Amino acid sequence: MSDQNTEPRGPIGRFLAMPNDSVAKTLIVAVGLCLFASMVVSAAAVALRPIQAQNQLRDKQVNILQVAGQYQEGMDVGAAFEDFEPHVLELATGEFTDQFDARTFDDRAAAADPELSHALESDPAGIGRQSDYVTVYLLRDSSGALDKVILPVYGYGLWSTLYGFIALEEDANTVYGLQFYEHAETPGLGAEVDNPRWRSLWHEKKIYDDEGDVAITVAKSPPPEGQDYYIDALSGATLTSRGVDNLVKFWMGEQGFEPFLEKLRAGEIE
Repeated sequence: MSDQNTEPRGPIGRFLAMPNDSVAKTLIVAVGLCLFASMVVSAAAVALRPIQAQNQLRDKQVNILQVAGQYQEGMDVGAAFEDFEPHVLELATGEFTDQFDARTFDDRAAAADPELSHALESDPAGIGRQSDYVTVYLLRDSSGALDKVILPVYGYGLWSTLYGFIALEEDANTVYGLQFYEHAETPGLGAEVDNPRWRSLWHEKKIYDDEGDVAITVAKSPPPEGQDYYIDALSGATLTSRGVDNLVKFWMGEQGFEPFLEKLRAGEIE
């Protein structure tokens, strides 16, 4: 019989003909698997992005409903959230602006945008930069009168930046509730900011004293202004408690919502 040419043809043929324990074949297989896995992960991330955005929006709406005392298990969150009026607020003037769509404005993205934010010289909340605009929410009763105002607040604790909302009564001074929806504080210690018992301490506390100064305080003992302004600090979480105290005072102060709340109390904003 005559000899036949058994030399493999083409790159795939030559690859398959390589010994399985060769370094070249091992590297080619490893690189190929990595590329395939990265493509699968990238495709999954792109495909799931709309679902992630929808879940983030629903989580935000749930937190706002909860801090305003409107949330009930099993409720239609989207329908219930229609009762809230979102407004983009210009912090420096304390007035609403129509420059942005309040239903899509991203406060956190704005805080990182040099065109929409500024670096803080006085930064007790430890946030570095502050957006010039934030989204606030108004809730009205059946007669159309203001019932609550919900304000976003955030600041640094012990290990992380705490993001949350504070809800005020129609007098723009009495706290209805405070709730954080994102943080990485120590479980069992600083993370007790999520404890319903501790959050209940904020209910009916006052932000401003009779002179209009920020008097609310998170501390181990009541401030000179008295119990109406006092929230007992978290046990074993001094730095987290101090962080919450700092961030609430910052956002209720003149760099935060004070200009807006003054106008709200004066009836200049309906």
